[in-house]
Amino acid sequence: MPKRGFYLISISIVIIFTLVYFLLKRENKRNTDEYVAITPIAVHHNGMKFIDSKICMQCHQQIVENHYKTAHFNSFQIANKNTIKGSFLEDKNRLILNDKESIKMVEKDSGYYQEARIGKQDRPFYSAKMDIVIGSGTKGQSYLMRHQDQLFQLQASYFTPTDSWINSPGAVKKLAPARPVIERCLECHTTYAQNVSGNKNGNRFHKTNIVYGIDCQRCHGEVSEHVKYHQLHPEETIGQNIMKYNSLSRQQRLDACGLCHSGLRKQFSKGAFDFNAGDILDNLSSPDYDENDLGNLDVHGNQYGLLKASTCFQKSNNLDCTTCHNPHKKERGNHASFNQKCVACHSKMSNPIACGEDQLQIQEMGNNCIQCHMPLIDSKTMKVQVSNKDEISVKVRTHLIGLYNEQNLE
Repeated sequence: MPKRGFYLISISIVIIFTLVYFLLKRENKRNTDEYVAITPIAVHHNGMKFIDSKICMQCHQQIVENHYKTAHFNSFQIANKNTIKGSFLEDKNRLILNDKESIKMVEKDSGYYQEARIGKQDRPFYSAKMDIVIGSGTKGQSYLMRHQDQLFQLQASYFTPTDSWINSPGAVKKLAPARPVIERCLECHTTYAQNVSGNKNGNRFHKTNIVYGIDCQRCHGEVSEHVKYHQLHPEETIGQNIMKYNSLSRQQRLDACGLCHSGLRKQFSKGAFDFNAGDILDNLSSPDYDENDLGNLDVHGNQYGLLKASTCFQKSNNLDCTTCHNPHKKERGNHASFNQKCVACHSKMSNPIACGEDQLQIQEMGNNCIQCHMPLIDSKTMKVQVSNKDEISVKVRTHLIGLYNEQNLE
């Protein structure tokens, strides 16, 4: 081949590779530029930076969209028309406390209010704005009022089973002052809220340094470095710079859920938001009850203690909360999914357990293991007053897996 032709071909190859290189680099830069900038929405007192969970949608869109529908994520929200479940219609917007006192829920241009009424007076005794909704509405909701940087719980709450306004649990059956909200009240409903009171029993919180609901970072820790890494390395398919649950011990996984699902606990010197997933819960606080006394383990709030007392848990080396629950998805009411988890475990046993009940009845129940072995039970601690009637217990599904008689069943 003539030298001139050889040089032309060589130069052409170099030019082509150079163009391809710059085109790829430009495309990669374009893709990177499409990512949302990482700007903290809040900062933990330990220095951890919280980002908007919407940023996680860049790579985990379906997971985040599913999580937005869960009770966890919707447990602490700004009060508005969409988040308040209770009715403001004229025939459904009143809580009767006694023969003389009531609370009327009123919608105004400036927001949603609870107005105390005495007798037949049209002018309210007081009018308090609902600023924050606490509770997803699965069982019910309470409402918080801001006064400067202070938080107070208002007297009227909402109870989902009766679709009605109720007296907030523990409140007297007459008009009462709004109750101060401390960080222990918030720790199980939000990812972070900065307490500026100077002590853990104060009710002053920073107005903007707060992360509403239980989001990704409450369980996975700080994710900003994880996001930065994968924005720069979009080809990497293995998650980097993030806490993974499968890297934790069984006790650590249980404790991450037990923080909010292990009943009342004695608080040590540290604050409610000092626990991070991966920590050992007993290093922060201890149970405020006898763990070995099943009578002390109420179905409301102590799913952890009841599960640990179950034979299923005690005979397994790896059963934990996520064995049955996917925290990324709304699963409430999906009995078929939970029943399949039961069958999956019991079918692998050396001596599989066969249900001894009437087969026709089992079929009529849709092979619903949960209905029989984890029934809804009256809570001993969670009771509500519907209007001016007597208190009723809230039914909660027990996590003490066992055999129950018919009066316990749904």
